[in-house]
Amino acid sequence: MGFLLSKSMDANLKKQQEFMLHNSRLQMERQLLLQNEMRQRQMAMQVAWSREFLTYFGTFFTLTCAGLTLGAIKRKKAAMLAPILPLSFILAYQVDNAYGSLIHRTREEAESIMSSEQQRLQLPHGTPTFDSIEKSRRAKISFSSILEK
Repeated sequence: MGFLLSKSMDANLKKQQEFMLHNSRLQMERQLLLQNEMRQRQMAMQVAWSREFLTYFGTFFTLTCAGLTLGAIKRKKAAMLAPILPLSFILAYQVDNAYGSLIHRTREEAESIMSSEQQRLQLPHGTPTFDSIEKSRRAKISFSSILEK
């Protein structure tokens, strides 16, 4: 009788372990989907910000170019047009950031760094572990209890 009960308990335990594994896998998939959605929203906000900034900078660039051109013609000094060159580089960067392929080139470069330059990505003192975090937490608790005394 005990053997049958033990066999039944083992089967239930195995089913429960499979159920827990399935649940933890579902939870991990949901977390990954949530993190990806948050990343996409943040990137969309960055692109939207770049486009909004481009609107203001484009207006500034246009007014500045018009003013510098009129000033250069009025004073007959071509040197007054010099600021247009660096401003045009900034404008080109902003256009590329807002509507161009800058994000794609940046992503490709990041993938290249991740595959060929792993040493640049390592954290100081390595990846945090549960033990290192727990040790730090305990040290903080004991330090705060010393301060309270």
